[in-house]
Amino acid sequence: MKILVTGGAGFIGSNLVRILVTTYGHEVLNIDALTYAGNLNSLSDVECNSAHHFVRADICDPIAIGKLFAEFAPDWVMHLAAESHVDRSIDGPGAFIQTNITGTFTLLQAARAHYEKLTGSARDRFRFLHVSTDEVYGSLGPTGFFTEETPYDPHSPYSASKAASDHLARAWADTYGLPVLVTNCSNNYGPFQFPEKLIPVVILKALRGDPIPVYGKGENIRDWLYVGDHAEALHTVIVKGRIGQTYNIGGNNERQNIDLVRLLCGLLDELRPRADGKFYADQITFVKDRPGHDLRYAIDATKIKNELGWTPKQDHTSGFRKTVQWYLDNDAWTSAILNGSYKLERLGTQA
Repeated sequence: MKILVTGGAGFIGSNLVRILVTTYGHEVLNIDALTYAGNLNSLSDVECNSAHHFVRADICDPIAIGKLFAEFAPDWVMHLAAESHVDRSIDGPGAFIQTNITGTFTLLQAARAHYEKLTGSARDRFRFLHVSTDEVYGSLGPTGFFTEETPYDPHSPYSASKAASDHLARAWADTYGLPVLVTNCSNNYGPFQFPEKLIPVVILKALRGDPIPVYGKGENIRDWLYVGDHAEALHTVIVKGRIGQTYNIGGNNERQNIDLVRLLCGLLDELRPRADGKFYADQITFVKDRPGHDLRYAIDATKIKNELGWTPKQDHTSGFRKTVQWYLDNDAWTSAILNGSYKLERLGTQA
């Protein structure tokens, strides 16, 4: 298929583009604005692949996006472009409103105009996959899981903007007949993640000998999904999913933040011990909690398993081990980022 991927130079997007091109042989038009988290170094292994085409463009630009639809004529759209860091959304919500809401609207309009011109088999195979987050559902107590029927209850500028974009995608399906699918995933981790998220922060702070910050008491719980498993799930949904349906994608891997941090420290103790013989966990420091920090997210991924046959391949520790080893083996990738304007500083402390 010819697939238009937005945000394909980002963390999840680059991992998705790689499997679309190298595993499944699709032709990909990768659109990314290359804001701070977009990194073409994450795609260096496919930059010369004739099936991968990159264009730097902003999904909020209707003229540029309309032209790309007309020239590439995609069979599928996989929309991942988004501002995605909760802490950053607290400090600067405007960028999240612009990219996640206005950008999604612009893309939906371009997809609609393209779809309405299609006929026959080209019209039948067209799909628009909108990729979202479990954070739109709000916070869970100590029990229960998010399902596809869970009411929306976003608590941060980030999750509110993603909730709005989800509603837009479903509205374009209901109002204009656009063949939309929606996915809501749990916390991703793995190779090429921009070092502002928890797991790369822990690894890089540990290796530098810096204090490892843990919000509050570290009691917040997340379901962790390996990015390679997520990319496979997205491909499964767009190939097999029913038009108009939502599929929750989870890793079946719930952990308290403090337990995850200790696991990562233990893996580092094994894979790259400290020169002084001490343990990386000694660097853990508890800091003031994030404003509006949701207590627990947990995905019920029964629907995608039963309907589409997808389950995550990584277990409770294997993906974390792969991730720690990747960061140890790819210091040049992280160094290129940390030599720029981002210095692992904390964001989102404003009340």
